[in-house]
Amino acid sequence: MAHHGKRYTAAREAIDREKLYSPVEAVRLLKATGATKFDETVEVHFRLGLNVRHADEQLRGTLMLPHGTGKDVRVAVFAEGDKAREAEEAGADIVGSADLAKRVEEGFTDFDVAIATPDQMGNVGKLGRILGPRGLMPNPKTGTVTFDIGKAVGEAKAGKLEYRTDRGANVHVAIGKRSFDERALVENYAAVVDEIVRAKPAAAKGRYIRQITIAPSMGPGIHVDPSRVRGIAEELEGAEAATVGS
Repeated sequence: MAHHGKRYTAAREAIDREKLYSPVEAVRLLKATGATKFDETVEVHFRLGLNVRHADEQLRGTLMLPHGTGKDVRVAVFAEGDKAREAEEAGADIVGSADLAKRVEEGFTDFDVAIATPDQMGNVGKLGRILGPRGLMPNPKTGTVTFDIGKAVGEAKAGKLEYRTDRGANVHVAIGKRSFDERALVENYAAVVDEIVRAKPAAAKGRYIRQITIAPSMGPGIHVDPSRVRGIAEELEGAEAATVGS
């Protein structure tokens, strides 16, 4: 049985495990409980009613959060010549070709996003067993296999996120840092919910969003009402107005 510290225990006791909180309530509760000595990442977890054994019920895509993620993103680019220079000028942290592929084969994975030009897929393709499990494999569907290297690097550095269903039909997305103000976290949360709703597969049957949980990286989860997917920003404005008026 896991043993948690006093901070975690106090935070858990402040949360009603049987309640479905509104998005604004959940963010306020998260920010009010159990802060750590470092700036925790805030994550949202979706449990979806999808059968991911079927290809047409799997989700995979990208999105940009209105307030970014608060994370310093390290970008590796597989490119040569002018495209390598373009990557460097756009702010890529690591740029290479066969030499970079060799480093990765030897165990180097100190980056958060990998981007490649299409002509580099011969080098990148053999790295699937290393990059794939880490969610780092470049893919045309997510814009990370492209000749528009400058744009791809810029978006990655700005916090462009990739999301996908796991084997249990769950999606996990970071929506910022605990230090973000309430509005930034709520608006980032709303953007993720909008994207998950938009991406609902046509083949999906029954209840689509079954559970939503928001949690800091070192704290307990807070269950959010999965039916509250519209008007989240309006709810925040109403809550702010009520606070000012009280």
